Amino acid sequence: MIKNKRQYNVTKKQIEKLKTAIEVAHQTTVQMPAEIFNAMIAGIQSQIEDMEQEIGEYEKLSKTRNLPIDDFSQIGQMLIQARIAKGLTQTELAEKCGLKSQQIQRYEETSYISASLERLNDIVKALDVSFSATVGFCNQPVENLNID
Repeated sequence: MIKNKRQYNVTKKQIEKLKTAIEVAHQTTVQMPAEIFNAMIAGIQSQIEDMEQEIGEYEKLSKTRNLPIDDFSQIGQMLIQARIAKGLTQTELAEKCGLKSQQIQRYEETSYISASLERLNDIVKALDVSFSATVGFCNQPVENLNID
């Protein structure tokens, strides 16, 4: 997953380099068995497709207003996506939370696995996101409850 503008720009440049490599390979008259050449081109093309998908996901996030989450383990990923969707850099989020940008980078590198619940709450407030959830109980009949 592309997590910041720098990664986005590097990925776009890498795609261009790989596309150029394919063009050069087709123009070069190297003695290579066809099946090896075709496998090499297919591998590069597959890499390009994966990167283009990541770029598309990153660009789509900037237009997103709702992020689905199926279980609690996805909270960290959702916070990264929310930051991107809000158009904030890691540095800007860090400033809103009173942290150094390196701390946000470390949290995002591990999808916030090491962040305390209090820190996650600070991030949620800084991102100005809201949650709506249903808590289900596994292996038990469930009745809808309204707790006032």
